[in-house]
Amino acid sequence: MEKYIGKILLTFGILFILVGYILYKGVKFPIGKLPGDIFIKKENFVFYFPIVSSIIISIILTIIFSLLWRK
Repeated sequence: MEKYIGKILLTFGILFILVGYILYKGVKFPIGKLPGDIFIKKENFVFYFPIVSSIIISIILTIIFSLLWRK
């Protein structure tokens, strides 16, 4: 049991370090501005729905979590 908790903590620690480094350096990802994201702007109305960005984030998280909890 301790082995799994250690593996999870180590993985999240590495992920936090990577995300912190990326935010520190100011690297900009095109997430939220991909082709396929819905953006409608009219006079007094703005509608934004990042459908493609949501799908890509979902796929990435699915791969990460499936690797973490593989037996």
